[in-house]
Amino acid sequence: MTDNTAAIAVDGLRKRYGDVRAVDGVTFEVERGEFYGILGPNGAGKTTTLEIVEGLREPDEGTALLLGEPSWPRNPELLRRIGVQLQASAFFEKLTAREQIHTFAALYGVSADRADAMLETVGLTEKKDIRDDKLSGGQAQRLSIACALVHDPELVFLDEPTTGLDPQARRNLWDLLRGLNSTGRTVVLTTHYMDEAELLCDRVAIMDAGRILRVGPPADLVRELGVDTLEDVFLQLTGREYRE
Repeated sequence: MTDNTAAIAVDGLRKRYGDVRAVDGVTFEVERGEFYGILGPNGAGKTTTLEIVEGLREPDEGTALLLGEPSWPRNPELLRRIGVQLQASAFFEKLTAREQIHTFAALYGVSADRADAMLETVGLTEKKDIRDDKLSGGQAQRLSIACALVHDPELVFLDEPTTGLDPQARRNLWDLLRGLNSTGRTVVLTTHYMDEAELLCDRVAIMDAGRILRVGPPADLVRELGVDTLEDVFLQLTGREYRE
């Protein structure tokens, strides 16, 4: 791949753990401003792929360019330009929501006013004095996304952000994510919820057993395979249920 104008250009990624091929020759591109989904069941290789692309894990083979820069070896120049959603377990212990995001803001040299504005953006101003371990699942997810966005990154990675949320919390988070993308940010989402991908993503890559099986806009994939939903597309491509 030679297109350095893409937000992400991934070529021939491979990662093996013992006899397991977690990532097996993955290649794809994400355009700037695109909402891109990587879909598949648990164990498909989604998270490992994302960690390699983010520069958190070294590939055995292949390359990943973020905003035209190599992501590995770990590239300090990219840190201010990308945002990575944290899992709740990665929060600093015994801090309130406001203290959490202020800590992340300080790490990036971002003002306290900007941090407070991000809490307002994700609807957590009224919860600012509550410790993160007392927040609901949906509130904790919104806080993790706010921390990933506090430095105004160009490119945002979200790894199954709605897993474990109730239906209303999922819909609230979908509204937030669509708003992020509408501001011009590139968003990369992994999920095993096909309805979520159909609603949010411009294009999706369907992944299983460490490989990408098909890439395209959800509606195009549904039409090309002559089925009714993206879930049907997945079942036809993999021959198995998508939730494990």
